[in-house]
Amino acid sequence: MTSIVPAHAVTGPVRAAADGRTGTPGDGSAEEEAAPAPLAPRARVFPSLAAVYRAQLSRARVARIPLLFVATFQSVGIMVLMRGVVDGGSEARAVVAGSSVLVVAFVALNLLAQYFGQLRAGGGLDHYATLPVPPAAVVLGAAGAYASFTVPGTIVTAVAGSVLFGLPLTHLWVLVAVIPLSGAALSGLGAALGLLAPRQELATLLGQLGMSAALLLGVLPADRLPAPMGWARDLLPSTYGVEALSRSFDAHPDWAVVALDLAVCAVVGVLSLAVATWAYRRAAVR
Repeated sequence: MTSIVPAHAVTGPVRAAADGRTGTPGDGSAEEEAAPAPLAPRARVFPSLAAVYRAQLSRARVARIPLLFVATFQSVGIMVLMRGVVDGGSEARAVVAGSSVLVVAFVALNLLAQYFGQLRAGGGLDHYATLPVPPAAVVLGAAGAYASFTVPGTIVTAVAGSVLFGLPLTHLWVLVAVIPLSGAALSGLGAALGLLAPRQELATLLGQLGMSAALLLGVLPADRLPAPMGWARDLLPSTYGVEALSRSFDAHPDWAVVALDLAVCAVVGVLSLAVATWAYRRAAVR
């Protein structure tokens, strides 16, 4: 059979459409034309963090509001119960401060541990691993979104407790620092627990135990705790936020000590979020 295709159409020079260069097969021009295109620039941390934060905030807005109400109601109920045991003074300040930070522990520690445990068990980490988002942005975005939900409940609890125990409201502006720093420390701990737990049920259990520790060691006055429990209290990340808020109820707070407590809380928050980021990398590649 005779071909109707001209011979030069097969063996002749090939003209590249992009730059007009000609060449024949095997002379290197095909390799140049087949060179992979350059990759897009890697996503930056802060824009990625903002995107993850907005996505998590919109996702959890409906599902977490009832739980936030439960956390606030729980903390206010604890203060009402303690009102029959504690009259005032340093013990009242400890109860109000511990109950206020307990709202942060319930959401940022307990719920975040459950969320990351569920995400790991259900394969949700594979979705995040395919996105051009740095691991730190995923952890910080989720932690920031969950910590943001604690703001209304913490303020309501602190105000209600101050009125209930007759404490001054003058220095409650300290919550502006206590909420984000305690939230960062507890969110990092909750995310690490959820990502490192081998099973989802264990992540839920660890989150519940962490919140119970914040309840027991944060709400009860420190001078009434046995020595071993006092040592455990010093290791709990939320302790320093509780101490800072408790000292702010004094008539003349020692602001240097308050700043020191907040600085320790900030350092613990950075370390816990770094551990959570490492745990995310470890869980995402397994």
